[in-house]
Amino acid sequence: MKKTKIKSLCKINLSLRVLGKLNNNYHSINSLITFCNLHDVVSIYKTNNPKDVITFSGKFKNGINKKSNTITKVFQLLRKKKLLLHESFNVNVKKNIPHGSGLGGGSSNAADLLNFMNFKMNLKLNKKKIIKIANQIGFDVPINLEKKNTLIMGKKNEIFRLNQKFKLVILIVYPNIICSTKKIYKKNNKFSLNKYKPNLLSQISNKKKLIFFLENEKNDLEEAVVSLYPKIGNILDFIRIQKGCNIARITGSGSACIGIFSNINAAIFTQKLIKSKFPKCWSFISKTI
Repeated sequence: MKKTKIKSLCKINLSLRVLGKLNNNYHSINSLITFCNLHDVVSIYKTNNPKDVITFSGKFKNGINKKSNTITKVFQLLRKKKLLLHESFNVNVKKNIPHGSGLGGGSSNAADLLNFMNFKMNLKLNKKKIIKIANQIGFDVPINLEKKNTLIMGKKNEIFRLNQKFKLVILIVYPNIICSTKKIYKKNNKFSLNKYKPNLLSQISNKKKLIFFLENEKNDLEEAVVSLYPKIGNILDFIRIQKGCNIARITGSGSACIGIFSNINAAIFTQKLIKSKFPKCWSFISKTI
């Protein structure tokens, strides 16, 4: 196997409604999800070493458990199911997506590795089986198996893929705070009654309608995140008042803040202001798929 590099795209929750708690300790949610051109790079090749060698590099390599992470879990599960026998691999993940930010970097890495191993090692996993393995790694991993705009809906968190492109300009601001998803959901004590309507697809059929829809949506976890980390609230408030900003909110369970802008120039200008007012924050301007 020649060394292969995989671009592992960043996930963004454009809206997130928490509907209730499930028996498996996950939560039932409604969420509109997109992906953008911020990405990690997963490099992999087969090795003669007796064990896998998994390393992390890049700006956001720190804070990742080297012994237990989404990459190690993929290999553990494939071997447990005897889908991999004597093969060992060298994997490096260049972390360009901040860890603990709600941008789904680890889940994206695992999903892309699963798809790659299924294809390259001829594992012959059908869609149902690969989703089952992905679910064992983490809630967001099945979502990342296909990099398409996606709806999560219903009590069973069903995944619906959308064929349309959003092509939004998004400013991502990471405040160097690692949010624990478990902690944030535990802190959240409000459940939304606002379920997505059956005619939702017609409501987001073009960019203008999509923005209108998002203006009337929110991330239900934002209040809990801001109560724990007031700095995040300050960043969001600052983004919201900038010219050309349509919407600002957190993604996932935080800590990353996103601003959806009407044009690239407005996003660039706001990024400059962010660097001046919040010099310790990291930021990135992206376009969604």
